[in-house]
Amino acid sequence: MNAPLPQKVIHASQQRNELSERLAREVQGEILFGRGDRGRYATDASIYQADPIGVLVPKTFDDVRVAASVCAELSAPFVARGGGTSQCGQTVGLALVLDNSKHLNRVLDFDREAMTVTVEPGIVLDHLNAWLKPHGVWFPVDVSTSAQCTLGGMAGNNSCGSRSIQYGNMVHNVLSIDALLADGTEGRFGPLAAMPTDSGRIASIVRRLQEIAVREHDEIARTVPKVMRRVGGYNLDIFNPQSERPYTADNSPNLAHLLVGSEGTLALTRQITLQLAPLPAHKTLGVVNFPTFYQAMDMAQHIVKLGPVAVELVDRTMIDLARNNPAFGPTIERALIGEPQAILLVEFAGIQQDEQAARLRQLVELMGDLGLPNSVVEMPEPAAQQALWSVRKAGLNIMMSMRGDGKPVSFIEDCAVPLEHLAEYTSRLTEVFHKHGTSGTWYAHASVGTLHVRPILDMRTDGAGKMRAIAEEASAIVREYKGAFSGEHGDGLARSEWVSWQFGPRMTQAFEEIKDLFDPQGLMNPGKIVRSPKFDDVSLFRFNPSYQVLPLAPALDWSSWNVTGNAATQTTSAPGTGGDPSQGFAKAIEMCNNNGHCRKFDAGTMCPSYRVTHDEQHLTRGRANTLRLALSGQMGPDAFTSEEVRQTLDLCVSCKGCKRECPTGVDMAKMKIEFLYQWQKQHGLRLKDKLIATMPRWAPWAARLPWLFNLRDTMPGAAWLSERLLGLSARRSLPQWRRDTFLATAHSDHTDDADVVLFADTFNNYLESENARAALIVLQAAGYKVHIARAHPKDSEKERPLCCGRTYLSAGLVDEAKAEARRVVQALSPFIARGVPIVGLEPSCLLSLRDEFLVMGMGEEANSLARLSFLFEEFLAREHSAGTLHLALKPIPEKKALLHGHCHQKAFDAVKPVQTVLALIPELAVNLIESSCCGMAGSFGYEATHYDVSMQMAELSLLPAVRKADAETLLVADGTSCRHQIVDGSGRKAEHVACVLARALA
Repeated sequence: MNAPLPQKVIHASQQRNELSERLAREVQGEILFGRGDRGRYATDASIYQADPIGVLVPKTFDDVRVAASVCAELSAPFVARGGGTSQCGQTVGLALVLDNSKHLNRVLDFDREAMTVTVEPGIVLDHLNAWLKPHGVWFPVDVSTSAQCTLGGMAGNNSCGSRSIQYGNMVHNVLSIDALLADGTEGRFGPLAAMPTDSGRIASIVRRLQEIAVREHDEIARTVPKVMRRVGGYNLDIFNPQSERPYTADNSPNLAHLLVGSEGTLALTRQITLQLAPLPAHKTLGVVNFPTFYQAMDMAQHIVKLGPVAVELVDRTMIDLARNNPAFGPTIERALIGEPQAILLVEFAGIQQDEQAARLRQLVELMGDLGLPNSVVEMPEPAAQQALWSVRKAGLNIMMSMRGDGKPVSFIEDCAVPLEHLAEYTSRLTEVFHKHGTSGTWYAHASVGTLHVRPILDMRTDGAGKMRAIAEEASAIVREYKGAFSGEHGDGLARSEWVSWQFGPRMTQAFEEIKDLFDPQGLMNPGKIVRSPKFDDVSLFRFNPSYQVLPLAPALDWSSWNVTGNAATQTTSAPGTGGDPSQGFAKAIEMCNNNGHCRKFDAGTMCPSYRVTHDEQHLTRGRANTLRLALSGQMGPDAFTSEEVRQTLDLCVSCKGCKRECPTGVDMAKMKIEFLYQWQKQHGLRLKDKLIATMPRWAPWAARLPWLFNLRDTMPGAAWLSERLLGLSARRSLPQWRRDTFLATAHSDHTDDADVVLFADTFNNYLESENARAALIVLQAAGYKVHIARAHPKDSEKERPLCCGRTYLSAGLVDEAKAEARRVVQALSPFIARGVPIVGLEPSCLLSLRDEFLVMGMGEEANSLARLSFLFEEFLAREHSAGTLHLALKPIPEKKALLHGHCHQKAFDAVKPVQTVLALIPELAVNLIESSCCGMAGSFGYEATHYDVSMQMAELSLLPAVRKADAETLLVADGTSCRHQIVDGSGRKAEHVACVLARALA
C-alpha cells in the first residue's frame, strides 16, 4: 500500500489546480501548468532549480493585473521573469511565473530631445538599441547577455555592464517605473518631489519609507559599501547616498531607484522610463597582453586614469576555451601576442576620432612605461572590435563549456573591491581556491574592481560544503578591503543569505520592513533579498547529491562528454570514464547552463523555430531542459520517449546552428537523432517517415519511372491525397524525378591517379543532376583528375549509389545510417589512404562525413575521411588560397548576386568559401543574406503540420530579401531544400554555386 502524500504536497496540488482553472477563465495569455512546461521554467542561469506552481505568458498587462489579484485571493506566490538569464536564482521558486518576454515588449514612448524612452519590461536590450540606433542614441547599460536579457530583468537585478565606468548601472539610468503592487495598487515611482504624500496607498508607502530612512540615516552611512558596484539589499541609501556615482545629478531621492535591484519582491513593472545616451561616433580598442595575471590586475588602476569607457579582463582559461570554440578561435588569436596569461580589452569612445586614436597611443606608451613594451594589439577597425567583444560577451558561456560534472559555480562571482586592492584580492582568493582543491575562472570588469570569478565545484558530491567554506573566507577578504559582497547580478538565492552579513541586523530589519510595506502577504518572489533560505540548501540545486540519470544505451557515441574533471588543474579524464549511465548523452545535455544565448533573434542561425514561436519549449535551452528532466526521471520513468518530449523536439529543424553558436556546445540536432532512435524503437515510424528515410533505396525506381513518381504534382487531387495519406502539404510542390541521373550519364574514373573524388549525393544525383555535372565540368576545367565516387566492388549492393545516411538519421534509423556510412568509408578507403580530397555538393550530406560519421564507431578511418572531406566551394577556396587553382572565368550576364547560406554551411563556417569562389567571377558583386534557417530543413517544410512554421521562418529575412532584389540579381543557394523554399516562396530560382561557375568558364 502506497504511503499517503504529505499535506504540503496535497495543498500545492490543490492550489495549482485552482489557480490554473481561474486563470484559464480570466486571462487571454497562455496557461502553462504541465510538468514539462513547469520544468522548463524551474531554472535560470544559476545552479538552482525549483518547480514553479505554473507559468502564465501574459498577452497584455491586464493579464498581469488579473494574475496578481487571483494569486492574492489564493495566497499563491508569483514572480515576473524576462529572459531567464539570472545568475543567482532570482526567478526560481515555488511561485506562478509571469513570462513577460513574449508579448510585453513594446517601445511605448520616445523623446529624442529629452533623451528618454519608455518601454515595457519584456523588451530585450539589443532589440531596444536596434530600435534606437537610427536616432543616434542608445541605452548604454550594455550587459553581456544583451541579446537575450530584458529591461525588466535588468531593472530587477540592477544590471551593470562592461561600460559602467562611463555610464553607471541601471540605477543610474532609470528615471521612473510604473508599477503594480501586490494588492492591485498602481502608480508611478519616480522623483520624490513628484510622489504623492497626502493620501492613498502609495503616499503612505512614501511617508513610511522616509521615516525608516531618517531612523537609519547613520546606519546607512556605516554599513553601505562606498563603491559604485553595490547591488545587494534594497537601495535605501537613495535617501543618504553612498555610491561613488550619484544616483541622481543633485542626490535627490528617486523612488524608482528603490525598485531597481528589488528583484520583483516589491512590485511588478508595467513600464520603465530610461535615460539614453548619444551613440559614440568613434571607438578604438587596445588589447593589452600580460605575461602574468597579477600584472593585469595590478595595472588596471593605472589604465583607468586614461579615461577608457571599458577595461575588461579575459584570463588564460577563457583564452584557451575560446581558442577551441570554432566561432571564437580565429578572433581570439588576432588579439594575442605570444602566450599571455591574461588580456585586458581597453576601449576608448567619443565624438572625435583623433582623440580616441590619441588615447590608444597613450595606452601603448603607458604600457611601455610600466615595463611592458610591445604588449598592445591595436584594433581601430569596428569589425575587429565587434568580433572581439562578442568573445568577451560570451565569456560566461565559454567558461561553462568545461566538460565533466564540475562546473564554474556562481556565488562569490561579483564581489567588488576598490581598484587599488584588486590584484591582491584576486591573488588571495586564488589561494583560497587552491586550499579547497579547486581553481577559479576570472573575467569581466577590471575597470570597476568587479571580476567574475567562479570556482569549479561538483554540486552532486561535495560542492555545497566547499561553496560555504569558500564564501566565508572570501567574505572576510571583501570586508577587509571595504568592498561589496554583491557587486553585480543581484542577490537571488545565491546571495540573499549574505545580505544580513553585509548590512548588519538593523539594516536587515529595515529591509524586512520595506518588504512588508510593499507586500504584506509576502507573495512577490518570496525568499529573495529578505527571509531567504540558505544559499547551499542542496534541495534547491539543479544537480544535487540525489540527482541520478536513468540508464540508456545510446545509438551514437557520446563518450567524449563522459569524462570527469580535475577542478584544480582544469583537465579531464579519458573519454568514456565519467560514469554516466547514459554513456555521455546526459552529460552532453547537461552542458546547457540556461544562460539563454539561444534566445537571440537578429544574428546567426540559432534558434529558428524560437524566432517564430517565441515559446520556451521551442528553444534550444527549453529542449535541453526537457531532455535533462526526462533522462533524470524527473518527468516520470518513461518520459524520455514520451509524447511530451517528442512535441518539444518537433520544431527542431536540425539546423546545427547551436552546434556552432552555443558556446557550451549543445548540439541539439545530434541530440534529436538520438531521441528519434529511442522513439522509433518504442513507437515505430509513420509511413511518411519510412518513405523519406528509405529514399536512397527506392530512388532508382523513381528514376526509371519519373513520370509515375511525378504525378503527385500534375494529376488533379493527388496533392490533396498525399496530404491526407502521408501528411505532405498540398500547398508545397515536390522535387521532380528525372531519368538522366548524374551517375548514370557521367563518367570519370581516375581510380589510381585521382586529384579529387566527387561524391554525388542522392539529391544531386536523382533530382538536380545539373549541379553535379557542373561541378565535374568546373573541376576538370581547373585541371583536376576527378574520380566519381561509386560503391566498392566488394559491396553487397555495389549497383546502388553511395549515400551519406542523412535521410535515415532524420528518422532516427541510426543502424541503417551506420550501414550507409560503412559503405562510404569502404568505397573511399583507397583514396583516404592516399590523402585524396573528397568533394561534395549538398551541405547536409557532405558535412555528415565531418560530423555524424565521427560518432558511429568507425574508428580512425572516419576521422581521416572527415579531414579530407570538403564542400565543392571549400575545396576551390582552399586551392585558391594555396595559389594552386587554375580556373579561367569570364563575366556572366548577372552583375549582382545574392547568397543564402545553408544552415550546415553556417555551422561549419563554410559560407565564406562560397563568397570567395563567387568573387573569382569578374564584375560580379556578391551580397550575403543575413538569415537564419530557410525553413525547409530537409523534409520539415514539406510536412503539412510544419508548413506554416516553415514559411514563417522563411519570411523572417530570406524571402523579403529575395523579393527586394531586382530581377537581374543572381540568387545563389547550395542547399537543395533552400532552393526549393526560395522558388516556392518567391517564384525565383536559385542556383548552386557549381552551376554559376560553370556558366562563367572562359
